[in-house]
Amino acid sequence: MLAEGNGSQKEPQKKRNPLLLVGGLFVLGIALAMLLFGNQLFEGRQGKEAVVFEQVPASGFVNREGVPLPDRGAPLNVGDVAHNFSLPDLDGKQVALSEFQGKPVIINFWATWCPPCRLEMPEFQRAYETYEEDDLVILAVNEAEQSEVVSSFFYDQMGYTYTPLLDEEGQVAEAYGAIGLPSTFFVDDAGEVTAVHRGLLTKGQLEEYLELTIPLE
Repeated sequence: MLAEGNGSQKEPQKKRNPLLLVGGLFVLGIALAMLLFGNQLFEGRQGKEAVVFEQVPASGFVNREGVPLPDRGAPLNVGDVAHNFSLPDLDGKQVALSEFQGKPVIINFWATWCPPCRLEMPEFQRAYETYEEDDLVILAVNEAEQSEVVSSFFYDQMGYTYTPLLDEEGQVAEAYGAIGLPSTFFVDDAGEVTAVHRGLLTKGQLEEYLELTIPLE
């Protein structure tokens, strides 16, 4: 007869799930990588976030969303000879700065979506009418907008009579250092920059700059 309750009888062993083993090794590998290389993995992201505009003085410029831009300085400064350029007007005719050699010139970088630009433009029109006999030239260099948009605002809505130009690629603005809008450069009859103004111009400031730009009789 067989003895009951044989203590030597072994229970069947349970099989381990191989997926659990692989998953555990994967988690362990991630933890080890974070421990060894964590700083390097996030170094690029931290470097980008370290540049904050709040640490830079405001320039008075605004972008398309109306957010103030930082003051980074301008490559073209007072005393420099103005960069020559050629841009199309609203009729497609090329207009070069060199055509106005011997005349005082205001170069204003602007756009229709820029509120400060729109606010100061009537003062440019008044100055143009006031100093027309002094051969004052005003070039309104528009930033990357369609000619139809510029024409509708400049001529149809506002009736301005000075000269709008199209800086379609923004290359002239970049060369002058017009990193934000509006930016205005005053050039005398010898081609020298007499004043650089960033942001909204007041009537008083415009008159002050013109006194430096238009030669006394």
